[in-house]
Amino acid sequence: MKVKREKKNPIIRPADIVPFSDDFEVIGVFNPGVTLFRGKVLLFLRVAQRPKDRKDGYLRVPVYNETTKSMEIVKFEKNDKTIDFSDKRVIVMPDGKRFLTSYSSFLVATSENGVDFDIRQGKYITPSCPEESFGIEDARITKLEDTYYINYSAASEQGIVTNLICTKDFETFERMGTVMYPDNKDMSIFPEKVGGKYLALHRPSTSEFGKPEIWLAQSPDLLCWGNHKHLMSVREGKWDETRIGSSSVPIRTEQGWLEIYHGADRNNRYCLGAVLLDEKDPSRVLARLEEPFLFPEEKYEKEGFFKDVVFACGNVVRGDEIDIYYGASDEFVAKATVSVRELLDALLKK
Repeated sequence: MKVKREKKNPIIRPADIVPFSDDFEVIGVFNPGVTLFRGKVLLFLRVAQRPKDRKDGYLRVPVYNETTKSMEIVKFEKNDKTIDFSDKRVIVMPDGKRFLTSYSSFLVATSENGVDFDIRQGKYITPSCPEESFGIEDARITKLEDTYYINYSAASEQGIVTNLICTKDFETFERMGTVMYPDNKDMSIFPEKVGGKYLALHRPSTSEFGKPEIWLAQSPDLLCWGNHKHLMSVREGKWDETRIGSSSVPIRTEQGWLEIYHGADRNNRYCLGAVLLDEKDPSRVLARLEEPFLFPEEKYEKEGFFKDVVFACGNVVRGDEIDIYYGASDEFVAKATVSVRELLDALLKK
């Protein structure tokens, strides 16, 4: 199968983003939600920022404060041996409480050609409720009639939930609340009803027995989700052996629903694969690729804030081509193109 990476990759870098203020630095722009809007490719960029290091022995992290309705800075002494700083993404306190070292919010970017993007600098969509106090991440965008529904992961000390907002113009947004309990992420809403119900893929994460795997849920109104069914498992010894999650809104084809998903192995190497679901009953898996079709190969995918990662949250389908916009090493936005027909042929082994 041919995968064509964009020659200009990475197409968006941290240096392209204007931070909150001079006191902050952008450490990553990645994992964008994707849709077509008024003839343009629209990316809902995840932008991760942190306070600049003041070289005074303290690590500072931003947290949303519900009382003040604003972001505040919490300080941690770097020499405190009771605090675990081993993972540069997370701070673990002696009592097990965790803080993220960066603060993610969203920016909208649009492009006529799908490569060169106009970024709405400074117009951040930021955390606005207690469930989002550690940041908002990894949006997926589903268009239903004239409305765009955007679900995303929201992090706080209560865990990771899935929140939902909607918009018609990407200027004003209606917040619809939390639709998936903690810990739950990687939700992708189908672009049309199936059997009279809205459907969504999602990934519950907390269990004493199970692993982070893909489930299917139904809803009458996009708010109340139920009839949850386990859909896909991790595969021991393979590229997707430790966790999997949906990476985009399912694509309707003549053979069924084509879903691009991500998986990680025991070394936290993230790749993209594909699965084919039954058109009328998406709880039936018809075929699944044995190997990933997109995996870390280029320097910008293998080296960065978190190395060996390709992670997608959306794509644009143009005829037989799927333009996948993905996060590379948790630092950059990159683009790759694959053929719908070649993906289906690989799944059906033609």
